[in-house]
Amino acid sequence: MSRRSDEAPLRARVPADVEREDRVAFGLTWRQLVILTVIGLLLYTAWTALATVVPPPVFLVCALPIAGTGFFLAVGRRDGISLDRWLLNAVRHRRAPHQLVPADGPITAAPGWVSTTRGPGDRLPLPAPLRLPAKGITPDGLIDLGPEGTTGLVAASTVAFGLRTPAEQNGLVAGFARWLHSLDGPAQILVRAQRVDLTDLADRLAARAPSLPHPALEEAARSHAGFLDDLAARRELLHRQVTVAVRSTRSPGHTAHQATETVRALSGCEVAATVLGSAEASATVAAALNPTAGPSPAASGRPGRPVPDEEGNEQW
Repeated sequence: MSRRSDEAPLRARVPADVEREDRVAFGLTWRQLVILTVIGLLLYTAWTALATVVPPPVFLVCALPIAGTGFFLAVGRRDGISLDRWLLNAVRHRRAPHQLVPADGPITAAPGWVSTTRGPGDRLPLPAPLRLPAKGITPDGLIDLGPEGTTGLVAASTVAFGLRTPAEQNGLVAGFARWLHSLDGPAQILVRAQRVDLTDLADRLAARAPSLPHPALEEAARSHAGFLDDLAARRELLHRQVTVAVRSTRSPGHTAHQATETVRALSGCEVAATVLGSAEASATVAAALNPTAGPSPAASGRPGRPVPDEEGNEQW
């Protein structure tokens, strides 16, 4: 049975706390219960040891700030994480080295004749080796994360969702939902917008125009090259690159299967996707580490690249 074109669009409520820990008792998680229990035991131990020498009102006044701080530490949240974890991460960040350099081994100290001080007795700390989570890229194009498993990269195109009818939008949403339900591991969708320079393409068109077999074709090529030059001068064009990363802690074969299934599932949403090989994955990772770089070679020729029309609008 065909769907009506005026069908109401689907609406899905996505909870913001999908990774919320399970509540065990009194609306508290195991971590919160452990923190409150430890603080309660410490206060009880202190009371049994000081009950004969400290009056109860005095002990209560001293214990209330400690109990309140522990309760706030257990149930408080900051930036979406529990307050105890946030404080622990803050301490780790404070103690961790802030100057990292790529190195295979430990950083050796500078010779004694090199000045490494800002002032008397203020010696600059040595930089620490930069440890990236990626250990390398396999011949199949998978990113080796060591004990964290492997990650497969998929280059995907975009879809003009707003130009579809409600029935077509419902079909796209249903296809995307089927892909989400098929995942058995973490996935990430990275969308990068980068500047595009059309002057090189315009120069190539102008250089090849005299070799065309007909004067009308030559004139059309020169006209299009002029249009590209004018467009590059008047507008700031952006290239949108979409990369889907699927990770698995199982075997690399399972990760490759997940990437292939992602391509198959996204094709049901009219998204043209391709699993990146070794060279393309290397270029994509290198471009992700350099925000000022242009579109990575992995995106060249991929579906979903913008083609500007004569009004400067991007057509996909």
